[in-house]
Amino acid sequence: MTNKKEILLIGGGGHCKSCIEAIESTNLYSIAGIIDSPEKLGTFVLGYPIIGNDNDLESLRIKYDYALITVGQIKSPEIRKNLFASAKKLGFQFPVIVASTAHVSKNSFIGEGTIIMHQVLINSEVKIGENNIINSKALVEHDCSIGDNNHISTGTILNGTVTVLDDSFIGSGTVVNHGVTITSSCVISSSSLVRKSIKQAGVYSGNPLKKFK
Repeated sequence: MTNKKEILLIGGGGHCKSCIEAIESTNLYSIAGIIDSPEKLGTFVLGYPIIGNDNDLESLRIKYDYALITVGQIKSPEIRKNLFASAKKLGFQFPVIVASTAHVSKNSFIGEGTIIMHQVLINSEVKIGENNIINSKALVEHDCSIGDNNHISTGTILNGTVTVLDDSFIGSGTVVNHGVTITSSCVISSSSLVRKSIKQAGVYSGNPLKKFK
């Protein structure tokens, strides 16, 4: 007999596989199935069945209380945002998932639907909003603030008191200096160095950092 809560995963691509690994490591949830496109119905992701598509969420809500958005996010957060809003409107609950190898300070706050991947370090008095991906080996230092619908990618370093607003992607290996603020709707490519606050939405890359779009 198990006390694990059943959870639906919404999105069956590559990011879903990483989410499965993190969820399994917590030993708190039983993955009931995955939601993906109609043509994938009956196929499997790491042994878990695709049991429906977006149109089935309303009927599945009768049986399942918990869900997680497992679609990835690079250029745009819109798919994740829309799925999160739609499923939340149906009444799904979105737990915070923290992989077993992550360290999250007891003095931090993490909003619903956010997943903290393996070997992430989140330090004291960090505030993280809803529906974020904090990906493997990211470091989020003390007093940082991260809004909603962001992807802080693998190996990213956010130094102390950094603020990331909403709807942004911070690429792998990027370093953001102490006290910097990144406005909403930014894409920062991998291995960039952000020395100064970014006040305008757009696509940024490099060291020194340059705006491209």
